[in-house]
Amino acid sequence: MPQKKKRLLEIARDAQKNAYAPYSRFAVGAAVLSSSGKIYSGANVENASYGLTCCAERNAIFQMVSAGETRFSDLLVIADTDSPVRPCGACLQVMVEFACPDSRILMVGKQEILEERSLKELIPMAFIPGTEEKKG
Repeated sequence: MPQKKKRLLEIARDAQKNAYAPYSRFAVGAAVLSSSGKIYSGANVENASYGLTCCAERNAIFQMVSAGETRFSDLLVIADTDSPVRPCGACLQVMVEFACPDSRILMVGKQEILEERSLKELIPMAFIPGTEEKKG
């Protein structure tokens, strides 16, 4: 595994330890590599009102944006699943907002098997601001 991916994996694994998942017991960690080369991390944070829960991927991206950056090249997500964990639809849509054209999404499960996909492969018909059809 290339060094960049190893570093993302280490940071995402560390973030996963900070997940707040008392309801699902499904701890997720994420690390995002910004276009400037800085890495930001996030963990899922649950709430008794499930709609208020925020996924690790979005937390990592929001950390990046809060630091003043708006583009990422790579995002790695990890969970203790048999297969590499996949981002949910809400996370994919947030990724579309902040991804570089060639951004890669790296997915890892407990066996540390790495699956890598382009964002377009994961959400081929994403809503992209400015492309909506005008009516009237």
